[in-house]
Amino acid sequence: MLISREVNSIRSTNKRTRQQKLRKLLRLNPLLTDKELSDRLDASIGTVRLDRALLGIPELRERMKLMAQEATSKLRSLKQEEVIGELLELEPDKWALSMIQTRKDMDFRHTDLVWDHYIYSHASSVAIAVVQADLVIVSSMRGNYKAHARVGDVLTARAKVGIHKGNRYIVSVRTRVGNEEIFVGRFIVSAIDQGENMFAERSASL
Repeated sequence: MLISREVNSIRSTNKRTRQQKLRKLLRLNPLLTDKELSDRLDASIGTVRLDRALLGIPELRERMKLMAQEATSKLRSLKQEEVIGELLELEPDKWALSMIQTRKDMDFRHTDLVWDHYIYSHASSVAIAVVQADLVIVSSMRGNYKAHARVGDVLTARAKVGIHKGNRYIVSVRTRVGNEEIFVGRFIVSAIDQGENMFAERSASL
């Protein structure tokens, strides 16, 4: 009887510890799949799904939907349909996270390699989205492709705002496939309010 109680106590402690780790993992990376969580927790996928249910944590697809809704509600510099990929996290003028699922029509010359301009446009989009202004344009960019992406890969791009002076911001963007970094870009973007933009359009028409 005493042994049984000790075993149950150990199981309960292990369960609490595992669930705490699960919460922490998803806090650090909310895009982890149940399979990735099971590998990191050394538990079965069924156990991970049960833990999620007990903790009230939705599955990945639902988490992404909720994240996207919250992120786009803060979006100002782009219309939702102008965003390349899916904006999942946004803290205006600080950082942002975007994801894109690569498709067969993004391939380069019928290979399984993703054409590089899709990687750039995704990074450029999140660099613009992170700045809170009516209109944001890329003034310059220095980038480095560090590895190839392949059709079917999921690209995650994280933008971080650095120094900004006046209406100019330095935004660093790092794009990954899983844990591998495939692109690093340093964008200088300029924020233009609607008044300036309208004045520029009127001046150009004269």
